[in-house]
Formats: sequence, structure tokens, C-alpha cells
Amino acid sequence: MNFAVGFKSLGGDTQTMDNLEKQLICPICLEMFTKPVVILPCQHNLCRKCANDIFQASNPLWQSRGSSTVSSGGRFRCPSCRHEVVLDRHGVYGLQRNLLVENIIDIYKQESSRPLNPKSEQHLMCEEHEDEKINIYCLTCETPTCSMCKVFGAHKDCEVAPLSSIYKRQKSDLSDGIAMLVAGNDRIQAIISQMEEICKSIEDSSRRQKQHLSQRFDSLYNILEERKKELLQMITREQEEKLQYVRGLIRQHGDNLEVTSKLVETAIQSMDEPQMAQFLQQAKELIKKITDMSKVSTIDRPDPGYEDMDHFCVNVDHVSEMLRTIDFHTAAQGDEEEDIFDVEDVEAEEERPEPAEDSGSRQKSVPPQQGDLGGL
Repeated sequence: MNFAVGFKSLGGDTQTMDNLEKQLICPICLEMFTKPVVILPCQHNLCRKCANDIFQASNPLWQSRGSSTVSSGGRFRCPSCRHEVVLDRHGVYGLQRNLLVENIIDIYKQESSRPLNPKSEQHLMCEEHEDEKINIYCLTCETPTCSMCKVFGAHKDCEVAPLSSIYKRQKSDLSDGIAMLVAGNDRIQAIISQMEEICKSIEDSSRRQKQHLSQRFDSLYNILEERKKELLQMITREQEEKLQYVRGLIRQHGDNLEVTSKLVETAIQSMDEPQMAQFLQQAKELIKKITDMSKVSTIDRPDPGYEDMDHFCVNVDHVSEMLRTIDFHTAAQGDEEEDIFDVEDVEAEEERPEPAEDSGSRQKSVPPQQGDLGGL
């Protein structure tokens, strides 16, 4: 069925329009919402300008959006239910827009702009019967039609109903559909708010676990660093012992060399003595000293390999392998004190006593008895 002319404006039902207008009034300015419209966490709507006015009044020290200073946000109370609204650093610009309400406002203004005088409204005319107005509704074909089509035309065998009754019924259904969409939008907004809280909780929990993980690894670093210092001190102590022993031998042999050099020099000078009696007196004492020096036949020296420090060898392969196996594990349900991952095994490995050193190696570090060269 094709129709000529126009259609009756929905704005003709003034009562419905008035009821709709009451739902679109801002509780602050008491006028129709001015876009953009923002929805609060309590699901009430405000003009963003009105929301910003009461937010600025509640937070006089809060910086404006264009300021270069970073603000920490603020709070105000919903004028409809007095629910406290907490905002982030974006202020009211961080609130979500209610696009459904804005679309309803556009539809309302469009319908309100049409003439409300019933005399001036246009009627649909039947194309098959040009002088007949569309005044009934074919329930079978679900389309408006005229009385002549019902009596003589294509809809003579169809079930029909008055156009006004179907109009009211479908308008009521449409109004219920709008209310359902609005309610659905409120539920969706609530779900979105819950999901945003979940995202925030995920970020907070992740940040805490990262911090905990860093602390545990830092503790491992500290254990390794402390153990490294202890082992280095052990090497340093043995180094000092060996150096002290060898340097003591150097001093002893240096003293012995100095005495021997003086004795040789004295003996050479006595060889030039022309007086035989004088020479014999000096030679007797010199020969005795040389004999005493020859009795010291052994020269103390470090054992072969004494300088080696190879016995200070650390095997960390098993610890390295254990460190590579560090991983997360699922904590027992309800056990809040259990760590996210275990490092106790690694710490226990670090605290194990060092194996006993080779007896031969330890003997090298003990200085031998020093020879008695005091008589020289």
C-alpha cells in the first residue's frame, strides 16, 4: 500500500510530550538538559556545565582544565540523591556522556518544532481511492488503509481496527521501549562502572605484586652480595698470610746476604795484610765465621705451588640452575601469608657450610719453621 501526502506529527499528543519533557529537566538549572549531558555514578544526569558549576563550588582550589598544574581531582554531591561523587584529575570532563538522553532530547526538540494545531496537520490519503483518508489499520497486513479498501479493495477479507486505537497502542509500546532502553542504559552504565573498578583493581594488584617481586629479588641480590664479600675476605686473609710469610723469608735471606757480603769483604781485606802474625790473628776469626755460615746449609723457601690460590674455587652451577627455575605458584586458598614465589631453597643453598678444604692446600698456607740465622 502506497500513501500520498504526509503523516500526522507525533507532536500532536501534547500530554505525552509534556511527560517526556519533565524527564528531561536538569535538577540544577531546572531547564531542559543542555548537551553534553553527563551521567553520574549514581545514574542521575546533569548538564556538564551545571555539574562543573557545583563541582567548582565544592572544590574552589581545584585547577581549571586549561591550567598547566596537575590536579588530584575532587568531589561533590549529586543534587538529586546526595550521593558523593568522587572525580579524578579530569574533573567533570572525566564523566561519561549519556548519549541516549542526548538523542532523546534531539527527538523531542524535533517533534516539538512541528505545528500542534490539529487543523493544520496533514492526513495520509489512499492512492487507490484518492478522496479517501487513511483511517483504519489492517491487522492482517499490518499496514494503514482506508475504508474503501476494506469494503471493495485488497483488504476486504482482512481483519481491521480503528487507526487511532492502533496508534495509541503502538505509541504506548514505543514509549515502553524507550523506557526499557533507558533502564537498559542505566544497567549498562552500572556494569561499565563496575568494570572500570575491576580495571583499577587489576592495576593496583599488579603494582603490588611487582613491588613484592622486586623486593624478593632484591633480597636475593643482597644475599649474593654479602656472600661474595665473605668469600673475598677469605681469599684476602690467605693472601695476606702467604705474603707475610714470603716477605719474612725475603727479609731473612736479605739479612743473611748482607752478613755474608760483609764477611766476604772483610776476608778480602785481610788477604792484603802484609804482617803474617796480624793476618793469622784475623784469619782465625774469619775462618770460624765462615765455618759457622757453612753450617746453615738449608735455605728456607716456599713449597712448590705455594703461590697458587686455585683451591678457592666455587661451584655455583646448582645455584644457577635453581635460580633459573624460580617461578610463580598458586598460593593456598585463604593463606595470605604465603609468598608469591619461593626463594627459601635458594637462601638455604647460600647458607650451606663450605666443604672442608684439601689438607695439602691448607698446609701450604701455614708458614714453615723459620731457620735460626740470628748468629749471622
